[in-house]
Amino acid sequence: MALEWMPRDDGQKDHSLHTNVHWGTEAPCVLYEKRPLTDPEGKKIDGLFVSWITLNNPAQHNSYTTEMVKGVIAGFENASLDRSVVCAVFTGAGPYAFCSGGNTREYSEYYSRRPDEYGQYMELFNHMVDSILACKKPVICRVNGMRVAGGQEIGMACDLAISSDLAIFGQAGPKHGSAPVGGSSDFLPWFLSAEDAMWNCVSCEMWSAYKMKAKNLISKVVPVLKVGGKWVRNPQIITDRYVDDGEIVYGEFKTGNEAKEARAFVKEHQANADFELLDREVDKIVWTFANLFPGCLIQSVDSVRQKKKFFWDTMKNEHRHWLAANMGGEAFLGFGAFNTKKMTGRDTVDFIKFRQNIAESKSWDMDMFAEVLGKPEK
Repeated sequence: MALEWMPRDDGQKDHSLHTNVHWGTEAPCVLYEKRPLTDPEGKKIDGLFVSWITLNNPAQHNSYTTEMVKGVIAGFENASLDRSVVCAVFTGAGPYAFCSGGNTREYSEYYSRRPDEYGQYMELFNHMVDSILACKKPVICRVNGMRVAGGQEIGMACDLAISSDLAIFGQAGPKHGSAPVGGSSDFLPWFLSAEDAMWNCVSCEMWSAYKMKAKNLISKVVPVLKVGGKWVRNPQIITDRYVDDGEIVYGEFKTGNEAKEARAFVKEHQANADFELLDREVDKIVWTFANLFPGCLIQSVDSVRQKKKFFWDTMKNEHRHWLAANMGGEAFLGFGAFNTKKMTGRDTVDFIKFRQNIAESKSWDMDMFAEVLGKPEK
């Protein structure tokens, strides 16, 4: 076949939740911790805790593998049923990413062309979103870095989000062979105007943390770069409000030489990002929760969540079946292109050639796929 050079995984995944694979210590895994509740002066409160659920796969931007999805489910169900836990904090390991979504290597090498297997995987994914929306403790998304694709979706399932100002947010589906139907197409029309929701879902445009705050999609944005003892806001972003050609450009990315210099500055300092302000804001919210009646608190939380759950529950099963079927065609191409970008030098297919092939009613076979995928570089 013309695509025999593409890597494949011929093992078999275990989609059962009845195994003992949940949390771990070595990446890729999910870390589960119970951290003591502290008061505003930093004093530990006896017998009360905060559950921290951490996606630990920094080498792959904290993308979640099948086993990690199980770990997230176990984490939220454990936090939900632990009477000593006040709140759950959902975050990612390292200074670069909260989560970039599903593990594209696993998608490409195992799930593509195995629609039934991917359908089983989507049962786990749906359960992961359900476990967040059903957690009987409020859930804070601590956005330490990029929140993209499925990472954006599980992040929006949380109740509140506090973000590093270096984080970027957005979808990747239509560009890489899928659709944002793991929550974004359900949540965003509830959060945004119909046109903003439409553009965010289909364009794959990345939004800055400041733009997300301006759109009321997250609660607060804080700097994480500390240079010379002073906090420095993300220099890549326009953070003063002004109008350009009739549009407010606050929160947009800078362009030209200014952007190039800003990217170099961030690249130099991001590895040593300081999350002190981010954690301080998380602690403030947790302390607010701790000083409320727990029953009244979760009733209030669930009452607001129910609006998100309504749209999610209405569509999640239909989306599960479409996503499974799609693994035999466009997803195979999209994830395959992304997974082999180090071989081919490109992470997307030739969309124009693909559309031309469709216009000519060509069969969706390996020869047609080979025409639109990048070729291995010599």
